[in-house]
Amino acid sequence: MAGGGGGEGSSRMNNRVVVVGGGVAGALVAKNMQFHADVVLIDPKEYFEITWAQLRSMVEPSFAERSVINHTDYLTNGRIITSSAVNVTEAKVLTANGHSIAYDYLVIAAGHADSTPRNRKDRLEQFQQDSQKIKSSRSVLIIGGGPTGVELAGEIAVDYPEKKVTLVHKGSRLLEFIGLKASNKAMDWLTSKNVEVLLGQSIDLDSISEADGVYTTSAGEKITADCHFVCVAKPLGSSWLKESVLEDSLDQKGRLLVDENLRVRGRENIFAIGDIADVPEIKQGFLAQKHATVVVKNLKQLIKGAGENKLATYKPSSAIAIVSLGRKEAVAQLPFATVIGCLPGIIKSRDLFVSKTREEMGLNPR
Repeated sequence: MAGGGGGEGSSRMNNRVVVVGGGVAGALVAKNMQFHADVVLIDPKEYFEITWAQLRSMVEPSFAERSVINHTDYLTNGRIITSSAVNVTEAKVLTANGHSIAYDYLVIAAGHADSTPRNRKDRLEQFQQDSQKIKSSRSVLIIGGGPTGVELAGEIAVDYPEKKVTLVHKGSRLLEFIGLKASNKAMDWLTSKNVEVLLGQSIDLDSISEADGVYTTSAGEKITADCHFVCVAKPLGSSWLKESVLEDSLDQKGRLLVDENLRVRGRENIFAIGDIADVPEIKQGFLAQKHATVVVKNLKQLIKGAGENKLATYKPSSAIAIVSLGRKEAVAQLPFATVIGCLPGIIKSRDLFVSKTREEMGLNPR
């Protein structure tokens, strides 16, 4: 763990910035604040993961070598607490492993609750296991037709066209977080790649097993598959806030209510960014990074003692989204059109913004 010294003298020690969550948003705040304040990053994992590269890593495990990054690689001038936050008071964050971390400014970027391994080596091994599972299977079942399920189906269909891929989704259409045109284009593309898509059906996640290789949908349909992957939405990582000083700041979905400066409403020194913030826009990684950029600006202003009128504001983004379809194609919903094919694929699918993200974190893009 890196130490807490710095180039701005002892004054920065009076500006303790605690970041809860080391995902794309929290990691970027910690990285950009480490020489401006006494930074502590609290995260249950020892690494930061470029999450939108996960599906490519499942078919090409070596891809994860660049997208799974130890926190110590970019956070060289801050403390890292490898634990989950379990409570927050007016002045401290409490962790599962018994730490009590005092803060002057708090940034909550807890994202979604996930059960990924604690260390990078085990995470890379998990991708190897997923890849081997796909390789050794003649048929694959994907449960969930959101962006994760659609992108995984696309990766498998392109890399392993001989495999039978079935996608089951409880909704009436795929990719319900974006418009109907994009949804239909994705459906047509998957169908053209011989992916069988079953809409309006679900599978009981508590009763599934790969032992017999037969899965029954809510409509009674039998699906035979050698393996399955669950790609349904994960719960928000905000349950630990429900009995904290911020319990009244949560909306019905478990998101923190924020103002235009991305501060938790009614709080001058607590920010919320990424999926856990109630910003009315599609929840996407690149927007979480934009949240982080605004909060870094505001933290620097507050530390300098600037007035409220100097704080940066965040304007919710319009409904832009790009969903990868294999290695070369994608479907993109833009303000002026919805397009599919190689052009949006050039924007996202080839490198999945991994080089760009690594560069933003101060790392070698390659």
